[in-house]
Amino acid sequence: MEAECWIDRESGECEFKDARLGDRFRKLLTQIGSAMGQSIPLVCQDWANTKAAYRFFSNDRVSETDILAGHFQSTLDRAAGGDGLVLVLHDTTEFSYQRQKSEAIGITKSVNSGRDKAACLRSHTICGILMHSSLAVTVEGVPLGLAAVKFWTRKKFKGTGRLKR
Repeated sequence: MEAECWIDRESGECEFKDARLGDRFRKLLTQIGSAMGQSIPLVCQDWANTKAAYRFFSNDRVSETDILAGHFQSTLDRAAGGDGLVLVLHDTTEFSYQRQKSEAIGITKSVNSGRDKAACLRSHTICGILMHSSLAVTVEGVPLGLAAVKFWTRKKFKGTGRLKR
């Protein structure tokens, strides 16, 4: 019951284009919350729920803004309801994935791989997603929630040779 109240508070301001998407989102939060840190197939427990979860996340009518709107509003409410200062801590995290084709997910950076047998420099691209997040906390260190988050990838690197000179 307590988990359902938390889910209602955190998703209350989420406005999906279809009420069924909102219902699916709340169900996913319940499932993921019951087995934090586990894979989607494990928390969904059967193929039908797993497939529904993947369909939700790949739905063109669902965006990260839709998903995070409720949490951002709850964070703002918690920050406004407290006494004293609120600190906003920033961090950029890189999620790296191995892919044959970097276009499938995006590029995070290009790195030096050493030299080949002919003593020429080699480099390779790292595929993945970059995330910059802003976490609101009290001065005592109590987390209030995310104040902002942005995800991005790079299609290619422009002017990096010029920057090295």
